[in-house]
Amino acid sequence: MQKVFTVDKIRLADQFTIQNEPIKSIDLMEKAAQACVNRILERTTKEKSFSIFCGPGNNGGDGLAIARLLKVQGFEVRVFILDSERYSVDFEINRKRLESLKSVPIVKLKSEIDFSPIGEKDIIIDALFGSGLSKPLNGQVAKLIKHLNQINCLRIAIDIPSGLFSDISSDGNKSIIFQADYTLSFQFPKLAFLMPENDGFVGDWQVLNIGLSQEYIQKSETSYYFLVSQAVKEIIRPRPKFSHKGSFGHGLLIAGGTGKMGAAVLAGKAALRSGAGLITVHHPKSGLSVIPTAVPELMTSIDENENVFSQLPDLLNYSAIAIGPGLGMAKASLSAFKLLIQESKIPLIIDADGLNMLAENKTWLSFLPENSILTPHIKEFERLVGKSKNDFDRMEKQIAFAKKYQVYIILKGAHTSIATPDGKVFFNSTGNPGMATGGSGDVLTGILLGLKAQKYSSLHASLLGVFLHGLAGDFAAENKGQASLIAGDIVDSIPDAFLSLLNL
Repeated sequence: MQKVFTVDKIRLADQFTIQNEPIKSIDLMEKAAQACVNRILERTTKEKSFSIFCGPGNNGGDGLAIARLLKVQGFEVRVFILDSERYSVDFEINRKRLESLKSVPIVKLKSEIDFSPIGEKDIIIDALFGSGLSKPLNGQVAKLIKHLNQINCLRIAIDIPSGLFSDISSDGNKSIIFQADYTLSFQFPKLAFLMPENDGFVGDWQVLNIGLSQEYIQKSETSYYFLVSQAVKEIIRPRPKFSHKGSFGHGLLIAGGTGKMGAAVLAGKAALRSGAGLITVHHPKSGLSVIPTAVPELMTSIDENENVFSQLPDLLNYSAIAIGPGLGMAKASLSAFKLLIQESKIPLIIDADGLNMLAENKTWLSFLPENSILTPHIKEFERLVGKSKNDFDRMEKQIAFAKKYQVYIILKGAHTSIATPDGKVFFNSTGNPGMATGGSGDVLTGILLGLKAQKYSSLHASLLGVFLHGLAGDFAAENKGQASLIAGDIVDSIPDAFLSLLNL
């Protein structure tokens, strides 16, 4: 897993690297600037020119070094420096290096008069303020950022968009944050990048390796992680040569109702595609012909009720249990779900109407089997814990909930987050907007059930399941397009997702 550090820990990583590699801070800055330029060169042509805006600190020093390296590559470059009484040491070194070229115009920004016109062929680079910002921008800087945001050209932020806080919400400060199309971040993603509220500022973000000390990174603790393919691959267990269907578990899916059997079909098929040996779907009588016709590999357990879930099958036969997709909220279902919570000896996977039933009966939460997995989207999560002030507040509620009830909370969305009972949060790196379609969540429930049936731990099932779900969605979008993607395409792409991980 890629660690996600807070600003304080990133600063310590810089210091440790400088002291122990050893490397001078100015040389580390040069490596960072070169990494940015290498990435910029992949995305531009010599017809473009650059207007680079530099603040007085080390983020500004990065900008000055980038300006020099781009000029050496033959680009037309202009630099704008904020007027300040104090500049950092490395800023001054890079200013002198840039001035030695004697061919890059440098404008000191003292007032709005100095806001030179910028054309559409320009690329704006924001190197005003980095991740150490601790208070909202104001005055002349705020005016400058508003001015830059109104210009119709490509905008790139270095390390983090100026005005955006890394570790806390910027929700009350949105009018004075640089709106980047691309953000080039050093070594680690920032927590802010993973929050929906900041998407309009961060744009397409990429992490550049600048050679910070691996010793520090490995030894330093964090509560936040970013799921990457190599780490997820290591979770996948090989299938022994002499295994049989019983070796890979038997999952129970309690799902479906009159008019909603499609949810059970999607989840059941996804569970099989995720490697379970056997999957049984428990559903009302009205769906009797649906499952065998749609997915003959699934087995069925028929509820005595014609239209809704109302009774439990014998639970002893199953190595994993999931409940919720297409279930409904009938009184009989509430009673049967309560009985399931009381009688289950294994963790449950709870989605959709299972979550809605919990939200209406919060006293049941304390009786959930330890290490159960709950998979709410934002609205379902709000029903469970109440509204949040912002995305950071929601994350804190998610962590607190997972710790209090000793469960895993998978909060679905872009960069789906997994909060664990020990207070950690894992953010997903796969998935795309095409997955915002009916049934996508049912597919995730099925994947989790298939993995849990095979005796993956709740942690590993959550990490692998979320990553596979998003990766299957990416393959589906590649083949079908995001606008045309439906949940069944995600199920059909699960094998591609598995194979791509195994072939790394």
